[in-house]
Amino acid sequence: MTGDVATRGGFLVGRWWQLGAGIVAMMAIANLQYAWTLFTVPLTQSLHATLSAVQVAFTLFILTETWLVPFEGYLVDRLGARLIVTAGGVLVGLGWIGSGIAGSLGALYGWYSLGGIGAGAVYGACVGTALKWFPDRRGLAAGATAGAYGLGTALTVLPIQRMIDASGYRAAFIVWGAVQAVVVFVAAQFMTAPAASWRPPGWERAGGKTRVPQSAVSRTPGEMLRTGRFWLMYLMMALVAFGGLMVTAQLKPIAATYGLDKTVVALGISALALALMLDRILNGLTRPFWGWVSDHIGRCNAMALAFGLEALAILALLRLVDHPIWFVVLSGATFFAWGEIFSLFPATIGDVFGPAYATTNYGIQYTSKGVAAIFAGWGAAKILETTGSWMPVFWIAVACDLAAALLALVWLKPLLATAAGDAAALAGGAPAPR
Repeated sequence: MTGDVATRGGFLVGRWWQLGAGIVAMMAIANLQYAWTLFTVPLTQSLHATLSAVQVAFTLFILTETWLVPFEGYLVDRLGARLIVTAGGVLVGLGWIGSGIAGSLGALYGWYSLGGIGAGAVYGACVGTALKWFPDRRGLAAGATAGAYGLGTALTVLPIQRMIDASGYRAAFIVWGAVQAVVVFVAAQFMTAPAASWRPPGWERAGGKTRVPQSAVSRTPGEMLRTGRFWLMYLMMALVAFGGLMVTAQLKPIAATYGLDKTVVALGISALALALMLDRILNGLTRPFWGWVSDHIGRCNAMALAFGLEALAILALLRLVDHPIWFVVLSGATFFAWGEIFSLFPATIGDVFGPAYATTNYGIQYTSKGVAAIFAGWGAAKILETTGSWMPVFWIAVACDLAAALLALVWLKPLLATAAGDAAALAGGAPAPR
């Protein structure tokens, strides 16, 4: 069956409706990661804790958000996205509401971890559904879906900050937790997967081909894990995720170090608040943009270009972090150059390992973000407490970005160039690829 509309469960289902529902759900859960930095200082004061102790909650959130996605992806492939996203929305709401009533670090860790489980379920289901509905525009669809996760907080950062200032962080957690749960629940009711026989418009006329080579054979998670190309992509995503997550988690503490959380730059808005808004907008736009670029110039070329740009942005931030305008501009550039990993890597997973297990396979790849979070949250704060400076953290991020850019061109690109041939060999009974 071909076309933009498919029949599923007796209903006509448009793939653009599926994309739209995923985008709305992803925007609703974005605050759990990208608004977290607004709560860090109030939490240290309320719970009488160090920054590194509070950032353990962020690390646990990322770990539960990422490391359970393979299992959640398996459930999506078996039970459907609607059920899993609905359950995820409930957990997302409970995570923030519980964090609002938490009176100890242990309680905060538990509630924010629960929110991570819910966010991971929503994230994995939405990206996996986009990959299945858009084999012809995989980079763009994955980018638009993941971009909503980066963009969502741009609409809410000022209201949340103002509620924290006016009513305290506990009220902000509780009210916005309830709002996010309701939005995800509603969006989930529109989500479903295409039938196995469904194909996008013009798929047969194009011979099932796109500008980016795609495997004709779908590989199981076990088969994927036995390939060297997967583990190379896993390493690269972890390297780049470190820099972006470090800025995400530590942006307010970094700004506070240089007084930028109080420095007004325009219209009564502080450098920190303006940076947060710009960062979220660029972090959202970068994902469909680089996904679209990769659909035209290839995944590895796009990776090398974006990772190199992030390294340059952080290098500049090293020199100009204490200047309000440059802080805003360069933190935005950093987000624009790192958020693309959440479109390029899922698209590449779908290209190389096929669509049938795309949700589960990308869920495994996504756990690399959890590895990076260990160092970006608690680790970065610990380095600051040990050295008294953010500079060593920035230099580590630059090194990680440059290494990933080099790996994309020198190692990953030649490996992926053989993907189509390996798929043909496997279809004919040859051994699985390296």
